[in-house]
Amino acid sequence: MNLTAILIEDEKRARELLKALLQDYCPNVVVLDSCEDLPTGVKAIHKHKPDVVFLDIEMPGHSGLEILDFFYEQEINFDIIFITAYSEHAIDAFQLSATDYLLKPIKPERLKEAVERVCKRRESALKNSVLHALKNNISNNEDKKISVPVAQGIRLLSVSEIILLKADGAYTEILLTNNETLLVSRNLRQFEDVFSAIPEFYRSSKSFIINSNYITQVLKSDGGKIILQGNIEAALSPDKKDGLIRLIENKVHKI
Repeated sequence: MNLTAILIEDEKRARELLKALLQDYCPNVVVLDSCEDLPTGVKAIHKHKPDVVFLDIEMPGHSGLEILDFFYEQEINFDIIFITAYSEHAIDAFQLSATDYLLKPIKPERLKEAVERVCKRRESALKNSVLHALKNNISNNEDKKISVPVAQGIRLLSVSEIILLKADGAYTEILLTNNETLLVSRNLRQFEDVFSAIPEFYRSSKSFIINSNYITQVLKSDGGKIILQGNIEAALSPDKKDGLIRLIENKVHKI
């Protein structure tokens, strides 16, 4: 993952050394600006909106620990790696939710570890934001569609045409109402995260997510079994039975 960065360090030699270390050991980091004090650094952050800020704690005028005082909460979408000559500052740094801190003199391996930590945190945040957006889109869209990768490219499916999803190792089979089966290069867990936003879908076992709109029978035989439209069978785990019964009872009149 590529990162953009701002360096804030009052000593010119230290700034140049950090920039050189990043170029040599962390080529995925692009330094957008290099600043000698906190107020200048704050202006650079507002201007460039970097992914990460390398910030010296001990500077004249303002301590690096004051950085969050210059931003509204919604503006703090950058990670912070503090740099200090004193290990006791690490506690203060992490109280400010710093991603990491580096002790002077900076060791290349620790620098690489800190950058990798930022990458992992931002990748996780990006993945979660995309998933959240997809869930909202599915929840708020009456037509409820989902795009899935197929051999020819991307297939856009209406969720109402999906009868069930079945795990197949690292892949998932999607069975449609027209009797077509799609093999998708995503595992079932990834689909569970998305379909959890749709009340009609239920994870009936380790290997199945079913569309409850197509259930015709729930059987006790063979440890639990669901029959769906077209006489399609899906497994039902014992610990999932009560949840499925409640889902069905909320959808139909019980006699």
